[in-house]
Amino acid sequence: MRKSRQIKVGNRILGGSAPILVQSMCNTDTADVKATCQQINTLAQAGCDIIRVAVPDFEAAAAIREIKKNITIPLVADIHFDYRLAIEAAGNGADKIRINPGNIGGDDKLREVIAVCKDRNIPIRVGVNSGSLDRELLHKYGNTPKALAESAMKSVGLLCDRGFEDICISIKSSDVFKTISTYRLVSEMCDFPLHLGVTEAGGAEMGTIKSAAAFGALLVDGIGDTLRVSLTDDPLKEVIAAKKILKALDLHTSGVNIISCPTCGRTKVDLISLVAEIEKRLAKVKAKLNVAVMGCAVNGPGEAREADIGIACGKGEGLIFKHGEILYKVSENELADKLIEEIEKMTGEKV
Repeated sequence: MRKSRQIKVGNRILGGSAPILVQSMCNTDTADVKATCQQINTLAQAGCDIIRVAVPDFEAAAAIREIKKNITIPLVADIHFDYRLAIEAAGNGADKIRINPGNIGGDDKLREVIAVCKDRNIPIRVGVNSGSLDRELLHKYGNTPKALAESAMKSVGLLCDRGFEDICISIKSSDVFKTISTYRLVSEMCDFPLHLGVTEAGGAEMGTIKSAAAFGALLVDGIGDTLRVSLTDDPLKEVIAAKKILKALDLHTSGVNIISCPTCGRTKVDLISLVAEIEKRLAKVKAKLNVAVMGCAVNGPGEAREADIGIACGKGEGLIFKHGEILYKVSENELADKLIEEIEKMTGEKV
């Protein structure tokens, strides 16, 4: 398992033994402070730990000062090409700066960005994408994981050589296999925390599947300290998808994990609707809980014995059980309500 160094991003710790942090990016006009704050706070309530905003101009950089007054999670300023925007964003309270050191405008300008970040204890996220590879490495290796990894480390070297090591690295590709291979290479080259992502992954469904495939392969090996599910959709769906991926890997520290069986000819209740209702009603429960919803006696309390609480359905009825022990039998139309009642008793939370 990889052990990364830790950095501080605002009021969050990233890396080391800290929990894996969920990130997203606003799709509002950053200069529209009201809309941007509203979106950030909605995302934070859904479980977003760190938010990134685009800073394409000085109006957006100036807006950061007011945005910071109205949000509770760390803010990352996304900068391209103009080093002055990075300096302005840092001065206005950004908690992290995202740059590609190779396109920020030359050594003297990079030194100025480093100086202001060092003075304010602001980390820099080095971002390299398959579409923005170092030209020399692209010519040498082609658009390959090795080219991406060495391009990232070349950018990191520009910062380290100038005495700055408060760094997080992202190396993204739209290709799942290339993403996995590149992060594995970089994980062996340094101990800086890694920001996982599949860039330009697509819409909500396919983008989530691509991200889950890449993140699962990496996280099970301990590679990755923070992640963003990049979707061509509402950023809220990015946060929800990220939380579900972490939950599936048992890496999220809170929330309900639903264990439910696929339907078959033995299923004598409307299991699909039942699971959908239970998922919806338990979406905001904070306690870490495994809840089983099983369609027949085969999947049981037996196969769901490890669940904290659950239902085993029969013909028009079901058993409520806790840690494999049957509590009582109820009719189909009471199953969801009775399960919720038991969960409220267990957690002390009002569902």
